[in-house]
Amino acid sequence: MSELRTLLTPEALRAVDGLGEVASTDAAASAVLRLRAEGHSPEFVSAVVGQARLRTKAAAKFGEFAQRMLFTRAGLEQATRLGVAARHAGRMRAAGVTRVSDLGCGIGGDALAFAGAGLTVTAVDADEVTAALAAYNLAPFGSDAEVRHGLAQDHAPEGMDTGAGTEAVWLDPARRTAGHSETRRVSADDYSPSLDWAFALAGRVPTGIKLGPAHDREAIPADVEAQWVSADGDVVELVLWSGRLAREDVRRAALVIRGDRAFELTAAADAEDADVRPLGAYVHEPDGAVIRARLIGDLARGIDAGMLDPHIAYLTSDAPAESPFASSFRVREVLPVNPKTIAASLKKAGIGRLEIKKRGVDVDPAAFRKKLNLRGSGEATLILVRIGDKRHAILADRV
Repeated sequence: MSELRTLLTPEALRAVDGLGEVASTDAAASAVLRLRAEGHSPEFVSAVVGQARLRTKAAAKFGEFAQRMLFTRAGLEQATRLGVAARHAGRMRAAGVTRVSDLGCGIGGDALAFAGAGLTVTAVDADEVTAALAAYNLAPFGSDAEVRHGLAQDHAPEGMDTGAGTEAVWLDPARRTAGHSETRRVSADDYSPSLDWAFALAGRVPTGIKLGPAHDREAIPADVEAQWVSADGDVVELVLWSGRLAREDVRRAALVIRGDRAFELTAAADAEDADVRPLGAYVHEPDGAVIRARLIGDLARGIDAGMLDPHIAYLTSDAPAESPFASSFRVREVLPVNPKTIAASLKKAGIGRLEIKKRGVDVDPAAFRKKLNLRGSGEATLILVRIGDKRHAILADRV
């Protein structure tokens, strides 16, 4: 709290703004020396330089908005990317929501998107420091964004979703131990507030509940829409939507965000698997959100592909296929999973840059790479995969 008091002064905030980007250890050291030479205390310098470094890292999630925000290390790590939060806000607006309670708001990532979309936001966090930073980050929205320090349970709306209401809840249960720096994950039984409380709330009020993408599927209530979200190749979250925020006849969804574009697969239930086919001219790797949502079968049928193996999430086809829901590779050759044989083939092809993927094969890619003695200007992808009871190394090119 003392560091926050140091930081929330005009002098310190001007100093953070003046440092600009601090992207390396050397840049941080130079900033420390400069500020100390100007006569600032060690506490002042630590707070200012630490915040400048966090702002630099935050640009990946918040873009140019990061340069007027304040962060803690843990708060930044757990914050929703602004592009993803904007999708949450869009769903709220499309459902006719005008007011949202953001319970467990963290440093205010989602609340920023809600307020930016014209919604009136009440943001709540149990940690006093985090709530103070959220208040600073949301200050430009004035009375349209109120921040409160307290427990989610004490600030949840109690209204029923009658179809005419305009209030909704965004709930991000704490899934890590308390703290502003080093934290660790806790089991689902120890989330705060508890999932039982969260699901009961979702039964009364239209709610979006943000969870980790690996959350136990068996613990997902049957009456909500489960949407897995990936952003630029990383599966970042699972959101459970209830009430008017859940779409009719949708219980499984995979939202794939690439840059400023978004694509979605939806279904009423897990998709039936596609038939298994022999390896064809192309291999397709479904996006992680599609895999998590168990919509691989629908993707396969959409691109006229089959499964390489009933237990392995790779698809294959004889014809090329373009889809935002999968990465595609053109097969060069199939080799045994033998480093010497693979190294000889790579040397012959002049491949010096190699992407290694694996599924169903107990191989450490980093250790395997060291055995290949890569040289040359070419590049390729090596897919180590089990098909049936045999291991294969598929040398391929990204399409």
